[in-house]
Amino acid sequence: MEISSFPFPTQEDYPSPNFVSFFQDFGLPTTTTDTTITTAVVPTAIASQPLPKKRRTDDFDFDQVVEEGSLKTVEDILSKFFGFDNGEEKINPKLDCSSQPSFANQSVFDFSNQQPGLMMYENEKMEGVKPLAGNKRGRQNSAEFISTSEDSQAPQQRRLWVKDRSKAWWEQCNSPDFPEEEFKKAFRMSRTTFDMICDELESVVTKKDTMLRQAIPVRQRVAVCIWRLATGEPLREVSKRFGLGISTCHKLVLEVCTAIKGVLMPKFVQWPNDSKMNETKQEFQMLSGMPNVGGSIYTTHVPIIAPKVSVAAYFNKRHTERNQKTSYSVTVQGVVDPKGVFTDVCIGWPGSMSDDKVLEKSALYQRANRGLLQDVWVVGNSGFPLMEWVLAPYTRQNLTWTQHAFNEKVGEVQKVAKEAFMRMKARWSCLQKRTEVKLQDLPVVLGACCVLHNVCEMRGEQLNPELRFDLFDDEMVPENIVRSMNAAQARDQIAHKLLHQNHAGTNFL
Repeated sequence: MEISSFPFPTQEDYPSPNFVSFFQDFGLPTTTTDTTITTAVVPTAIASQPLPKKRRTDDFDFDQVVEEGSLKTVEDILSKFFGFDNGEEKINPKLDCSSQPSFANQSVFDFSNQQPGLMMYENEKMEGVKPLAGNKRGRQNSAEFISTSEDSQAPQQRRLWVKDRSKAWWEQCNSPDFPEEEFKKAFRMSRTTFDMICDELESVVTKKDTMLRQAIPVRQRVAVCIWRLATGEPLREVSKRFGLGISTCHKLVLEVCTAIKGVLMPKFVQWPNDSKMNETKQEFQMLSGMPNVGGSIYTTHVPIIAPKVSVAAYFNKRHTERNQKTSYSVTVQGVVDPKGVFTDVCIGWPGSMSDDKVLEKSALYQRANRGLLQDVWVVGNSGFPLMEWVLAPYTRQNLTWTQHAFNEKVGEVQKVAKEAFMRMKARWSCLQKRTEVKLQDLPVVLGACCVLHNVCEMRGEQLNPELRFDLFDDEMVPENIVRSMNAAQARDQIAHKLLHQNHAGTNFL
């Protein structure tokens, strides 16, 4: 006779209540010492009888019993396995709900609360339910009852542990009653400018609520980024101010900076069109007397932590010699109009590169090579070469009176660009010290600072005099200072006209 294998049930196959009920169906004792399971109450008459000793499982010859054909049912198999004789009486205790001890294990308690259908002895409604008979139909009914109980249980919301952080400071700043001067001191701009930026970025930085948590509002996202750029405080201080996690604050800064660069930069950093360029030329001519000046160019350095790769490329020799401290930096090169607004920026090249090398890598240089800067001068300092569209001062020794006068006027135009960079670094203090931002993410942050600088300058946001920052950037004279003879002749003509038209001063004397 062929006997199919019968796998013995384990605790992993059945939850603990079903495992107990399974043995009750066959009328086996369910006495246990686990405090999380109710101990069966055995009548006194039955308990007084000594239980038969169990035979060792290794003494049980299953093959021999199968060959004799004595195992007729599943109950016989289990009885033989546990060591009961056929003639002995089996115990079928009933559960007493009144004698249940309290649960000591909280995890088991939570499991019983979530699935009460499995813990039948935990439910008061189960007091009248008797153990089902040990047959297949009884086990099916038990499964149906359990599934019915699960269906009737209302779904519970998933709990998420979140550290409770105070948002009192940000809620106070976001309040309409918060003083305007305090708001401007914290965010370097007025509330109206801040609201305009939030409106422009709302469609990009808005996130949807999830089942686990509510999304951070747009105003708080923008405020985290602007306050971090304005103060340069470490991320742990940003976390305390806004009641957010440190990693969340770091992520918000990068997301908002990326949105500023993608949404606001095309609107607020633009090379002037023809009509705007004519206005720019007139304003510069009224300032210095030099004709056809379309912008003033300057290059500044932003300190960084020593990178892990290409360390020599970012080493700033001039800053190291002046400060007597090893310095690493990246460059920010920009062209400004007479109001100090950026019209072109080139960001992120290593600090060891000279100004002329950075210029050659810029999009402005490529635009000029395509002939798009006709009849326009971009005035630079002695670190830039003299080219067809770049006007640089005289750098040789023993200059004439005319050349001195010309350099004086170039210095006036250069002062516009230098003060623009000074205001940008003063307004956004993160540019004054070594930043925690990774090198690959730094161009996005620096670009956002340039855009926010333009927003504040174009909307007339005045800088607090207490924030004034002294700018120190060494000028490295390029090897080939004159790269166009036509440009050299044009420079001489401009210098001659400035002197004879009484535009040149005598400050150099």
